[in-house]
Amino acid sequence: MGAEFDVLILGAGSGGYACALRAAQLGLSVGLVEKGNLGGTCLHIGCIPTKALLHAAEIADSARDSEQFGVRATLDGIDMAGVNSYKDAVVARLFKGLSGLIKGRGITVIEGEGRLTGPREVTVDGTAYSGKNVVLASGSYPRSLPGLDIDGERVITSEQALRLDTVPGSVVVLGGGVIGVEFASVWRSFGADVTIVEALPRLVAAEDEASSKVLERTFKKRGIVMRTGTPFQSVKVTDDGVAVTVEGGDVIEAELLLVAVGRGPSTDGLGYDEQGVTMDRGFVLTDDRCHTNLEGVYAVGDIVPGLQLAHRGFQQGIFVAEDIAGLEPATIDEAGIPRVTYSHPEVASVGLTEAQAREKYGDVESLTYDLGGNGKSQILKTQGFVKLVRRKDGPVVGIHLVGDRVGELVGEAQLIYGWEGYAEDVAPLVHAHPTQNEALGEAHLALAGKPLHAHS
Repeated sequence: MGAEFDVLILGAGSGGYACALRAAQLGLSVGLVEKGNLGGTCLHIGCIPTKALLHAAEIADSARDSEQFGVRATLDGIDMAGVNSYKDAVVARLFKGLSGLIKGRGITVIEGEGRLTGPREVTVDGTAYSGKNVVLASGSYPRSLPGLDIDGERVITSEQALRLDTVPGSVVVLGGGVIGVEFASVWRSFGADVTIVEALPRLVAAEDEASSKVLERTFKKRGIVMRTGTPFQSVKVTDDGVAVTVEGGDVIEAELLLVAVGRGPSTDGLGYDEQGVTMDRGFVLTDDRCHTNLEGVYAVGDIVPGLQLAHRGFQQGIFVAEDIAGLEPATIDEAGIPRVTYSHPEVASVGLTEAQAREKYGDVESLTYDLGGNGKSQILKTQGFVKLVRRKDGPVVGIHLVGDRVGELVGEAQLIYGWEGYAEDVAPLVHAHPTQNEALGEAHLALAGKPLHAHS
């Protein structure tokens, strides 16, 4: 038998390590089981490295389009070895910092593949560890489709895409969600020919329909081909790459096929179902306090149905640690979790789409403020909007943004949503000039009936 802990956590991704750090801060003894590196998918093969690629892509676009700013520069090409070195250095620095935090808090890291072998027991390499409370945080993996085999060379997932040492000449991206759109944006900026194949009628279908339209319009201008409403049928690996057949019989040829059809819960073979944890299609079901059906067993992050976002898992981890410590934290409003797609342009939102708001409340109003009236957006030469959705004569229940760098605005948007702010509450707030934040202020001014830099 191994040690007993107040909190025993299976998985050291965003949800698991956040739970560990907060629990240790609250004076609880913590065991953290991880078979890979601390930080999980987000730090090593997800959020951080992909955003590093996206920043490199932004630099490439800036060099390519520099003359419009009066700067003479040339883009000689993309040095993927250099890009990867930059990306890996960012990950390494964050990993070193996280490892130091974990060690400094006195958290016991148990290296190896853990399995739930009892209601309060996790076994790692033959040693059983027990916890007064157990937190399941085993994360997710890249999904595929039935009959679609990932070979890691011509047919790849996002994990293999992050390790490419050359820029492909052409790519088919299967899936128009966040992951697919971000990689499509990167590769197009790097010079590849990109085709997105999406079975649903629009890209980033979880976002407001207006956001999808602006993204698609901009992608079309960038030369990205989009086949929305087009289910995938099959792929054949050829001498030169892949031949992708879609519904209707059309064949699209490219060097690579990126499979970006979402992520599944990493729960298979971990003993959850054997121990009686209630599950649905591999996901662990919890109540709004992250409790599973087993007393003293919690679940956080991508294995819990809902948004598969690192910051959701992070917040759930903190919540669970505080719940175990008896602090009775307020439950997390899932609709209030900010969402950002870091493509060019970015898409960000918090709260309800207009369609969701109409379904929930019936009578709603919406207002769209064009970034054409925002000075900083003109300086950046970006286009897009701020769209507000509110209950009729009531608070703002949804904020949707499209444009370069608008992801940085979603923090204020979250405060407005969480505050249940009325347009009249936000309109008097002073926003620095010239900033893109002004666009949020101007949108609320307009919604409050006193538009300034808004065209009628």
